[in-house]
Amino acid sequence: MTSNGTLPVGIELDPTPGPRPGRVTLAGRFVTIVPFDLAAHGRDIYEASSGPENEGLWPYLWQGPFADYESFAAYYAEAAKKDDPLLFAILDRATGRAVGHAALMRIVPNDRVVEVGNILYTPPLQRTIGATEAMYLLARHVFDDLGYRRYEWKCNDLNAPSRRAARRYGFAYEGTFRQHMIVKGRNRDTAWFAMLDSDWPRVKAAFEVWLDPANFDAEGRQKSSLDASLPEAST
Repeated sequence: MTSNGTLPVGIELDPTPGPRPGRVTLAGRFVTIVPFDLAAHGRDIYEASSGPENEGLWPYLWQGPFADYESFAAYYAEAAKKDDPLLFAILDRATGRAVGHAALMRIVPNDRVVEVGNILYTPPLQRTIGATEAMYLLARHVFDDLGYRRYEWKCNDLNAPSRRAARRYGFAYEGTFRQHMIVKGRNRDTAWFAMLDSDWPRVKAAFEVWLDPANFDAEGRQKSSLDASLPEAST
């Protein structure tokens, strides 16, 4: 913090806007993140997320569940055209199938701020190494490739799994906006989390230690948890 006469002001920064996130491919060892394409990815995701056994995937998302593929396709055909939210499919490298999606959204290049959201992990992606790798790839792109200052995660305050995931991935809790939204006809209090560019070097190192092949046994079980190696984020 610096001063302007007698009043404290924020530190001076380069005001150059950051580049807008684009339709890029981010390749990892377990997953590849690609721009969402309905023809290429729609059937895979629909089949892995539909049916009564998967209704629990949808309560906290803006969309879904869908009664049939036609209604799914109608929604996602429009979603794929948008630049904000910018929707990506998550592909399992072993099978080539789309197993989830995530978006970069609420993009503010002038402030170099972006949010990750609209995250859908279908059962084939849940609790896998690729599930964590996908979040690493997106964060690395935001900070290392785009040079953004702030990376946000927001979720329904009642969504306990999402809150746990945010902390596991290195986001710091910043507070809850009460009566923030109405989603699917219900009140939503929104929990806000964020990671800063100053947090990223430590978080990146923790991700890379966790993702190292040496951290897993022959059955793919982790030897050390990500939480154990992740430093406290700044608050």
